Amino acid sequence: MDLVHSRCAGLDVSKRDVKVCVRVAGGGRAGATSTVTTWGSVTSQVLALREHLLAEQVTLVVMEATGDYWKPFYYLLEDASFEVMLVNARHVKNLPGRKNDVSDAAWLAQLGAHGLVRGSFVPPEPVRQLRDLTRTRTTMVRTRAREIQRLEKLLEDAGIKLSSVASDISGVSGRAMLEALIAGQRDPAELAELAKPGSTADLGRRVVCALSERCWWLAA
Repeated sequence: MDLVHSRCAGLDVSKRDVKVCVRVAGGGRAGATSTVTTWGSVTSQVLALREHLLAEQVTLVVMEATGDYWKPFYYLLEDASFEVMLVNARHVKNLPGRKNDVSDAAWLAQLGAHGLVRGSFVPPEPVRQLRDLTRTRTTMVRTRAREIQRLEKLLEDAGIKLSSVASDISGVSGRAMLEALIAGQRDPAELAELAKPGSTADLGRRVVCALSERCWWLAA
């Protein structure tokens, strides 16, 4: 079997630590030697691991894409002089010979040394930052929409038909009316006066009708 990397490292990453196997190919008929060490997952330990791999003169580091645990290791190792390859755990698990964390690391190192694994695409840091930003914004927008739906349901349960007369209960007029209700205002006419200029022309009248007919408790 062709040898692609004479010095290769395999990383089996978990939540608390990582098993690192450094595989060094032997000269002539001598077999390869492997050394397995354990490192923590905190930043200082990952940086120490980086220096260890540089001292061992490895040219390739192979790790599995296990949940999100691989990210701190990949992000701190990717700018080193060696190549960092993230592989799909499903592809590696289809191969025999993997039993525990130590053997997993050794198996990854062996596969990487002979070029038997293909790396997954990891976008560069600027793209990752932009992706995280857009995903966070999408999550916040969806959360806001869910909270508005919960508010509308709560108002419907209470008999407050605000959503039937106001197009947006989270708008300026809707928020003003809700704040007044929270403050204790129970007069439909006073609540209707909170409709801001620029709202629907008969919004105030419809608010009075909706609250007077449906919210009998407002007069209590």
